[in-house]
Amino acid sequence: MTKILTQHFDEPKLHELETYRRLGGYKGLEKALGMSRKDVTEEVKKSNLRGLGGAGFPTGGKWETVPPEEKSPGPRYVVVNCDESEPGCFKDRVLVTRAPHQVIEGALIVAHAVDAHDAFIFVRGEYQNQYDVFAKAIAEAEGTGYMKHCSMKLMRGAGAYISGLDTALLETMEGKKAWPRQPPPFPTVFGLMGRPTVVNNVETVSMLPHILVNGGEWFAKIGVPKSGGTVVFSISGHVEKPGVYEFPMGVKLREVLAAAGGVRGGRRLKAVIPGGTSMPPLLEKDLDVSMDFDSIRAAGTMLGAGGMVVLDETVDAVEVAHIIGRFLTHESCGQCTPCREGSAWTERILERVLDGKGTPEDLPNLTRLGENVAGKVICALGETVGVVTRAYMTRFPEDFKKRISNG
Repeated sequence: MTKILTQHFDEPKLHELETYRRLGGYKGLEKALGMSRKDVTEEVKKSNLRGLGGAGFPTGGKWETVPPEEKSPGPRYVVVNCDESEPGCFKDRVLVTRAPHQVIEGALIVAHAVDAHDAFIFVRGEYQNQYDVFAKAIAEAEGTGYMKHCSMKLMRGAGAYISGLDTALLETMEGKKAWPRQPPPFPTVFGLMGRPTVVNNVETVSMLPHILVNGGEWFAKIGVPKSGGTVVFSISGHVEKPGVYEFPMGVKLREVLAAAGGVRGGRRLKAVIPGGTSMPPLLEKDLDVSMDFDSIRAAGTMLGAGGMVVLDETVDAVEVAHIIGRFLTHESCGQCTPCREGSAWTERILERVLDGKGTPEDLPNLTRLGENVAGKVICALGETVGVVTRAYMTRFPEDFKKRISNG
């Protein structure tokens, strides 16, 4: 299996500048700085790199939406989203801890491509160790001259899950409530402090040095059409070998599970949450689904942020839906009434069903609640409230009916 981001993870001092440079680090930035901004963007477009934080939007295409200097004179910014808070996701934590310079180099390449002179790395508040690793790595990089074209600063979140959304993250950076903005305009036009801002996540920017060194066509060939390169999964749940794994885009779900040792204890697979708990689950019949943005969407879910949670046959889908619903209720920012009220009512009904006090009206009520939230909110958290519970009800009707019949 081709590895890009994790290929040197056996190096114990990869996080140090000397080791990173010995293994070819900052060669991508050096090459990028010798190219025009347009040519850097074109190389990234050739690579078919897509945003690996969940949205899957073509990275080069996103950069192109930054207005040119003559249309929007003044500063523009780069923000690396390291606010990894989606349940089931921990790959960014590992990528940062093991290879912080890979992230820094990628961010500096973005800055050159969009003519930004200020870059920020926004780190989840609970990631104290990763913050410290970044601080040391930035200090090392500053001493090399690699940051002549762009400064870099660290910022920390304060524990809000919603800050992982790009516009809520920008509001947080400005000292405001982490309330998502209603686009348009999008951050590349009106972002941090009202200026054009490119927000890319840790895994996405980490790919850039390798694309610049080896070429966009090389990267595109590793993956599948429209989704180039590799994808990193954090795999947890009922598997023999939980951890962080890297595969070419388009790998079969069956191969991913095999690499993690299969379902723990030889039990039968019930479901796989593919990209974090916000994603509808895949079933045993989906083991031959290709793990890339378009194929998995056709299967009724999303690649998300690569937080794969494996569930065996002992799991009750009502319990899973309740756990996710409780989390979403707690983390709803409250800005949108359908999300604020819909998530709370969904949790209450699921809790009643879980306690064996469900009524026949509960299932249609949950469906109606979802329909009243989806499409009527600003951000993806609200959409999740409207989608996930219905997905579990549809895929595992027997688990829900059993609870109702016992009520």
